[in-house]
Amino acid sequence: MAELLTAEALAAFLTLAALEIVLGIDNLMFVQIVASRCRPDQQDAARKWGLTLALVTRLALLFSISWVAGLVTPIANFWGYELSWRDIILGGGGLFLLVKATMEIHHSVESGHDGAGKRAALSFVSAIAQIALLDIVFSLDSVITAVGMANHLSIMVAAVVVAMIVMLAAAAPVGRFVHNHPTVKMLCLSFLLLIGMALIAESLHFHIPKGYIYFAIAFSAGVEALNLLARRKSQRKASGERVV
Repeated sequence: MAELLTAEALAAFLTLAALEIVLGIDNLMFVQIVASRCRPDQQDAARKWGLTLALVTRLALLFSISWVAGLVTPIANFWGYELSWRDIILGGGGLFLLVKATMEIHHSVESGHDGAGKRAALSFVSAIAQIALLDIVFSLDSVITAVGMANHLSIMVAAVVVAMIVMLAAAAPVGRFVHNHPTVKMLCLSFLLLIGMALIAESLHFHIPKGYIYFAIAFSAGVEALNLLARRKSQRKASGERVV
């Protein structure tokens, strides 16, 4: 217990919690996109259950560290390429993200262009199933990072729990914001395409530093924030002119 109350342990906890929040952004974006397909009265529940499943998945993997470590063990070799279960999970998750994001972009653009009716709402069970499937992929990456940064299981568990509490608190306001700004939703779908491609590259042993990906996401989000501010300013100006 004394080892967990040292400055080194506290620093590891704070650093890991911050990283888990950053790594959870892609998970949160996917949850928001899927939950938005549910009926309005089910969307909040889908977000909460989706993130709760993510927490359960992360904790289950943390308590199965030896099994997680075994996922990187090669199970086949193809002309010098060593295939592991981790590669299969990451590659499958990346392909799923590419397909899902592309279909959502297609529907958003085409329905807005030709005025077609909305698709049928996604059932609650189907939404939770999709979220649970991708939770495994995102949790695997998150847990491997946690294991590499902390030596004590209790620190890893505490950091993961704090990160998920932050995301649960942010889920509803972020969901409303994305729903009220279609351009932000399109940006989130573009991020999912980027993350899906990165997962596929990782499964093929082409490592893309996470910093590059999150810099691209942060830069694009910053540009969109400026666009939203400019649009709000122009709307206020136009409403002021109408009043005059």
